[in-house]
Amino acid sequence: MLFEQISSDIIAAMKAKDKVRLMALRSVKKYFIEAKTAPGANDELPDEKALAIIAKLVKQGKDTASVYAQQSRQDLAKEELDQVAVIEEYLPKQLSVEELRTEISSLIEEVGATSPKDMGRVMGIATKRLSGKAEGKAISEMVKSLLTA
Repeated sequence: MLFEQISSDIIAAMKAKDKVRLMALRSVKKYFIEAKTAPGANDELPDEKALAIIAKLVKQGKDTASVYAQQSRQDLAKEELDQVAVIEEYLPKQLSVEELRTEISSLIEEVGATSPKDMGRVMGIATKRLSGKAEGKAISEMVKSLLTA
């Protein structure tokens, strides 16, 4: 499970005195613990939910780094991106543009979608199936382009 993996990697980072890795993994573990102790979680964190948390943290980190860069704080942007790089190691391999196109095309056929009106139905299934493998924005743009084509 990802929770145990992160916990053991925190210990390894402490022993290696890797401050960036340690900060990033502690942040991830904090969100994991919050999810495990949330009402109705029964002190469990399935890997699907853990991956969703990791994907969210990666997106937030990239957004934060972008804000820092706009404010000419390259030092903070670099620090944020270094932590994002550590967290991304735990995500499954991201789909290439072509792989994403293929996945969504087959999904559109499966659902029977024919026009942009069907975007909501396709997006609902696509975001669940491709969670952690592609960013929501990329999925949305691909669905839109394929349905309008």
